[in-house]
Amino acid sequence: MSPDETSAALPGDIEAFLSGAPIAVVGASSDRSKFGNKVLRSYLQSGREALPVNPRGGMIEGLEAATSLAQIEGGVHAVSIITPPQVTEAVVEEAALLGVRHIWMQPGAESAAAVARAHELSMNVIHGGPCVLVELGFAG
Repeated sequence: MSPDETSAALPGDIEAFLSGAPIAVVGASSDRSKFGNKVLRSYLQSGREALPVNPRGGMIEGLEAATSLAQIEGGVHAVSIITPPQVTEAVVEEAALLGVRHIWMQPGAESAAAVARAHELSMNVIHGGPCVLVELGFAG
Protein backbone atom coordinates (compact mmCIF):
# COMPACT_ATOMS: atom_id res chain seq x y z
CA MET A 1 0.00 0.00 0.00
CA SER A 2 1.46 3.39 -0.97
CA PRO A 3 1.45 6.35 1.45
CA ASP A 4 -1.30 7.93 -0.65
CA GLU A 5 -3.47 4.83 -0.17
CA THR A 6 -3.02 4.51 3.58
CA SER A 7 -5.81 5.64 5.83
CA ALA A 8 -5.52 9.29 6.80
CA ALA A 9 -6.55 8.56 10.38
CA LEU A 10 -7.25 5.17 11.85
CA PRO A 11 -9.75 4.89 14.70
CA GLY A 12 -8.06 6.18 17.81
CA ASP A 13 -5.23 8.06 16.02
CA ILE A 14 -6.67 11.50 16.73
CA GLU A 15 -7.57 10.52 20.29
CA ALA A 16 -4.01 9.24 20.87
CA PHE A 17 -2.58 12.45 19.41
CA LEU A 18 -4.74 14.65 21.64
CA SER A 19 -4.33 12.51 24.78
CA GLY A 20 -1.06 14.05 25.92
CA ALA A 21 0.75 17.34 26.25
CA PRO A 22 2.39 19.48 25.24
CA ILE A 23 1.65 19.72 21.53
CA ALA A 24 4.16 21.60 19.40
CA VAL A 25 2.74 23.61 16.52
CA VAL A 26 5.44 23.76 13.86
CA GLY A 27 4.69 26.56 11.44
CA ALA A 28 2.97 28.70 14.05
CA SER A 29 2.50 32.29 12.89
CA SER A 30 1.88 35.60 14.61
CA ASP A 31 -0.46 36.51 11.72
CA ARG A 32 -3.95 35.64 13.02
CA SER A 33 -5.26 35.10 9.47
CA LYS A 34 -2.80 32.25 8.81
CA PHE A 35 -3.54 28.61 9.54
CA GLY A 36 -0.38 28.34 11.63
CA ASN A 37 -1.93 30.80 14.06
CA LYS A 38 -5.43 29.36 13.90
CA VAL A 39 -4.16 25.85 14.67
CA LEU A 40 -2.24 27.12 17.71
CA ARG A 41 -5.30 29.04 18.93
CA SER A 42 -7.55 26.01 18.42
CA TYR A 43 -5.42 23.94 20.79
CA LEU A 44 -5.32 26.78 23.32
CA GLN A 45 -9.10 27.39 23.07
CA SER A 46 -9.71 23.72 23.80
CA GLY A 47 -7.61 23.92 26.96
CA ARG A 48 -4.61 22.04 25.60
CA GLU A 49 -1.00 22.97 26.26
CA ALA A 50 0.39 24.04 22.88
CA LEU A 51 3.78 25.50 22.08
CA PRO A 52 4.54 27.54 18.95
CA VAL A 53 7.55 26.65 16.80
CA ASN A 54 8.75 29.12 14.19
CA PRO A 55 12.33 29.47 12.90
CA ARG A 56 12.16 33.23 13.51
CA GLY A 57 11.16 32.80 17.17
CA GLY A 58 9.35 35.73 18.77
CA MET A 59 6.05 35.93 20.58
CA ILE A 60 2.99 34.20 19.16
CA GLU A 61 -0.33 34.45 20.99
CA GLY A 62 1.53 35.50 24.13
CA LEU A 63 3.87 32.49 24.01
CA GLU A 64 7.58 32.52 23.25
CA ALA A 65 8.09 30.56 20.03
CA ALA A 66 10.83 27.95 19.95
CA THR A 67 12.95 28.07 16.80
CA SER A 68 12.99 24.26 16.54
CA LEU A 69 11.56 21.21 18.27
CA ALA A 70 14.96 20.56 19.85
CA GLN A 71 14.75 23.94 21.62
CA ILE A 72 11.70 22.85 23.65
CA GLU A 73 12.91 21.77 27.07
CA GLY A 74 11.31 18.58 28.30
CA GLY A 75 10.16 17.57 24.82
CA VAL A 76 6.64 17.26 23.47
CA HIS A 77 3.95 14.59 23.25
CA ALA A 78 2.91 15.43 19.69
CA VAL A 79 3.66 17.69 16.74
CA SER A 80 1.09 19.47 14.60
CA ILE A 81 2.67 20.56 11.31
CA ILE A 82 1.59 23.52 9.17
CA THR A 83 4.56 23.93 6.83
CA PRO A 84 5.35 23.45 3.14
CA PRO A 85 5.69 19.71 2.34
CA GLN A 86 9.50 19.80 1.95
CA VAL A 87 9.81 21.37 5.40
CA THR A 88 7.43 18.74 6.81
CA GLU A 89 9.88 16.03 5.72
CA ALA A 90 12.62 17.63 7.85
CA VAL A 91 10.21 18.10 10.79
CA VAL A 92 9.37 14.37 10.75
CA GLU A 93 13.09 13.54 10.98
CA GLU A 94 13.67 16.01 13.83
CA ALA A 95 10.62 14.74 15.72
CA ALA A 96 11.79 11.14 15.37
CA LEU A 97 15.25 12.01 16.73
CA LEU A 98 13.54 13.56 19.76
CA GLY A 99 11.34 10.51 20.37
CA VAL A 100 8.03 12.08 19.31
CA ARG A 101 5.52 9.38 18.35
CA HIS A 102 2.52 11.49 17.23
CA ILE A 103 2.46 13.68 14.09
CA TRP A 104 -0.49 15.52 12.55
CA MET A 105 0.20 16.90 9.08
CA GLN A 106 -2.42 19.56 8.51
CA PRO A 107 -3.97 19.66 5.02
CA GLY A 108 -1.41 20.99 2.56
CA ALA A 109 1.60 20.18 4.76
CA GLU A 110 1.90 16.53 3.83
CA SER A 111 3.98 14.87 1.13
CA ALA A 112 4.13 11.21 0.16
CA ALA A 113 7.76 11.13 1.34
CA ALA A 114 6.93 12.64 4.76
CA VAL A 115 4.01 10.26 5.28
CA ALA A 116 6.06 7.23 4.21
CA ARG A 117 8.94 8.21 6.48
CA ALA A 118 6.63 8.72 9.47
CA HIS A 119 5.15 5.26 8.86
CA GLU A 120 8.66 3.75 8.56
CA LEU A 121 9.45 5.29 11.95
CA SER A 122 6.29 3.71 13.43
CA MET A 123 4.78 7.08 14.21
CA ASN A 124 1.08 7.71 14.66
CA VAL A 125 0.68 9.95 11.61
CA ILE A 126 -2.53 11.77 10.75
CA HIS A 127 -2.63 13.12 7.20
CA GLY A 128 -4.68 13.49 4.08
CA GLY A 129 -7.57 15.55 5.30
CA PRO A 130 -8.48 15.64 8.98
CA CYS A 131 -8.02 19.23 10.14
CA VAL A 132 -7.54 20.10 13.79
CA LEU A 133 -9.72 23.20 13.32
CA VAL A 134 -12.67 20.97 12.46
CA GLU A 135 -11.87 18.30 15.05
CA LEU A 136 -11.65 20.80 17.90
CA GLY A 137 -14.40 23.15 16.68
CA PHE A 138 -12.23 26.25 16.25
CA ALA A 139 -14.17 29.33 17.32
CA GLY A 140 -12.10 31.89 15.37
